[in-house]
Amino acid sequence: MSDRPAPKRVAESFTTMSELVMPNDTNPQDNLMGGNMLRWMDICCAICAGKHCARPVVTASVDNVAFNSAIRNGEVITLEACVTRAFNTSIEVYVEVFAATMQGTHPRRTHHAYFTFVALDKDNGSPVLVPQLIPLTETEEQRYEAALRRRELRLVLAGRLKPADAAHLQELFNSKP
Repeated sequence: MSDRPAPKRVAESFTTMSELVMPNDTNPQDNLMGGNMLRWMDICCAICAGKHCARPVVTASVDNVAFNSAIRNGEVITLEACVTRAFNTSIEVYVEVFAATMQGTHPRRTHHAYFTFVALDKDNGSPVLVPQLIPLTETEEQRYEAALRRRELRLVLAGRLKPADAAHLQELFNSKP
């Protein structure tokens, strides 16, 4: 692997994307189909991750997508994605989805999730080191720290890490109130 690129701030790769929900995006109840939502979330997060590492990225995992509210035909959704942590060759990205009428009324948060991407070498497609992340705000710092536990949980669930070896998860469960 080559040398690690220079660290980047969260704001450098923050990505906003909007979509208009059309009839071909909906189910028989006239609500946005979940698969279309996941596709748009994946695209927005991939753009964000790609901007962070300035390389091609591929989706490695999706964590706990929360579908909080139906989105109707004709509504506009806005997706906001930000890098929460960069590891060695992978990047965790958080995405939130907001919906409103075309006129901007009745805004609400409808979905959120964490996606993980792996950065690839442009020539041979092998994983490459990614820039570290510099969290600046309190929210960025909280997401940055919690990313270690989410990563361990992903690895445990994938069978790539033994629960006993998940030190950050152990801290969470062993901490006294």
